[in-house]
Amino acid sequence: MGLQDGEHTIALNNDVMMPQIGLGVWRAEEGEQTVNAVTTALENGYRLIDTAAFYKNEKSVGEGIARSGLPRDQIFVTTKVWNDDIRAEKTPEAFEHSLDLLGLDYIDLYLLHWPVKGWQKAWDDLQELYRQHRVRAIGVCNFEEDHLDELLANSDVKPVVNQIESSPEFNNQQLIDFCHGKDIAVEAWKPLGGQGSDLLNNRELFDIGDKYGKSPAQVVIRWHLQRNVIPLPKSVHATRIIQNINVFDFELSDEDMQRINAMNTGKRNGADPHHIDF
Repeated sequence: MGLQDGEHTIALNNDVMMPQIGLGVWRAEEGEQTVNAVTTALENGYRLIDTAAFYKNEKSVGEGIARSGLPRDQIFVTTKVWNDDIRAEKTPEAFEHSLDLLGLDYIDLYLLHWPVKGWQKAWDDLQELYRQHRVRAIGVCNFEEDHLDELLANSDVKPVVNQIESSPEFNNQQLIDFCHGKDIAVEAWKPLGGQGSDLLNNRELFDIGDKYGKSPAQVVIRWHLQRNVIPLPKSVHATRIIQNINVFDFELSDEDMQRINAMNTGKRNGADPHHIDF
């Protein structure tokens, strides 16, 4: 039984079921590296694969999905429209290109990658794709409270998710609480701190992990799950991919959750959604 079969899934606000953990493929290279990461993930219980036009590896993600031999309806595929296409009002064309590269006939979740100039028109385009049943669900990434307020005031369709930066170093809890209050699910990118972070060498995470027989990465992924956040840990290493999903057999105590919460620095590792120059 996989993550798409009802085990370890959540119901989005349009009643589509979404797995609670996904494989992120940001910085995974087009070709065998991405293909192998996707097939390894799918062979080991993952059912959510998160890519984007900007990652330049959608073709390899599609190949990995095809190679897995799993039925299409057992895999939840997310991709995103990039800022250049949002600004140029080319979201429909971008969608067709992503679909073609992935080799699929529908996308499970299609997201706006950043709230750049023109996102309002792009959101209208996503709603049209949703009405046409080309996508099962639509959402946003990196939207702050003011962006969401504007969207909700002008749209009949509520985003099912907001994919944002969140890790113990930058837990972004206020925005998560805001989204949950609006019945918008939250996905975390850089869930383990991301490039340039030393989070997984944190002595306290080792201490917590020792209590449960788990690694620092597994402790952090479990922390996300217990906050009702969907983490998207990225790895191209088979052992880590397998380890990152082996987190449903233990539960962090309230005390350990608080210890991890206390690691928050309030500083982003990634870009500020209010100052996007890319």
